[in-house]
Amino acid sequence: MARVILRRLPLLALLLAGISLAAFLLTQQLPGDPAFIAAGGGEATPEMIAHARARLGLDRPVWVQYLYYMRGAVQGDFGRSMVNARPVVEDLRKFWPASVELALAAIAISAVVGIPLGVASAVRAGRWLDRLVTPGSVFLGSMPIFWLGLMAVLVFYRMLDVLPAGGRLTVGLTPPPAVTGLFLIDALLARDLAVFGDAVRHLVLPASILSVVSLTMITRVTRAAMLDILHEDYLRTARAKGLAEPVVVLKHALRNASVPILTVIGIQLGQLIGGVVITETIFSWPGLGLYAVTAVENQDYPAIIAFTLVTTVVYVLINLVVDLLYPVLNPQVRA
Repeated sequence: MARVILRRLPLLALLLAGISLAAFLLTQQLPGDPAFIAAGGGEATPEMIAHARARLGLDRPVWVQYLYYMRGAVQGDFGRSMVNARPVVEDLRKFWPASVELALAAIAISAVVGIPLGVASAVRAGRWLDRLVTPGSVFLGSMPIFWLGLMAVLVFYRMLDVLPAGGRLTVGLTPPPAVTGLFLIDALLARDLAVFGDAVRHLVLPASILSVVSLTMITRVTRAAMLDILHEDYLRTARAKGLAEPVVVLKHALRNASVPILTVIGIQLGQLIGGVVITETIFSWPGLGLYAVTAVENQDYPAIIAFTLVTTVVYVLINLVVDLLYPVLNPQVRA
């Protein structure tokens, strides 16, 4: 395990260097002048703009700006926002828990629903359930997330009025004391069932919509992995020894099919954390996705680059954890 981690660290450093350089250069191509925004916008005088440009270091060559930024980023300093002048790392701490809570809820829905559907579809391959699940997952996975989100708001909020349309809590309700930043966990720790129930209601719609793509992917991968294993000789032996079919399928077949399933869950979780922009925008969810949209609209370079770096690190770390879990699920991988 230690060797795997040590092998990955240089690759992680190279990846972060490449991503940070690409993000930094791309932000330089955005239209507009960030010094103009930092100086106050339309009311800024040329002297104020020049002062803001010097204060932010935008009058230096691009490569010098990049080196200064990376020197701070290595120390955990992502600079200050050009919009509100707050340290970007404080904004990340503020918005990060909301995205994590949303992504974890979405991947939990995907796994809890997708794995049983994939197993049942493989066990009953060619029957009515398989004929329903397979094309259904393809159809659902091809639906645009923004359209599904808008339809969910229209049906469950506007027409039925059973679920809220956005936000993490009802306006006027006091958030639980911050321990983890995740409202569900913090509300349980505070034994505040009213806040917990309200947080669950606000989480249902965005988490369900966000889970659609990963759910369909997990369903299809589970079905394919199970079909490859269900006719193996060791399963025939298990059946011949008198083991019940649920034991054969769940204990022996599913465990041996768990490596590709775990892989796709890890990949989808990383993508959910870094790709919640559309969902958070539709449901006004105060997470990293909405923060990134605001940063792009305001040409907030430090915030854009910090968002890119943080999501890259999270994605790589999730995949590292998945690699470390392979030997636990399948001892053959240890060799």
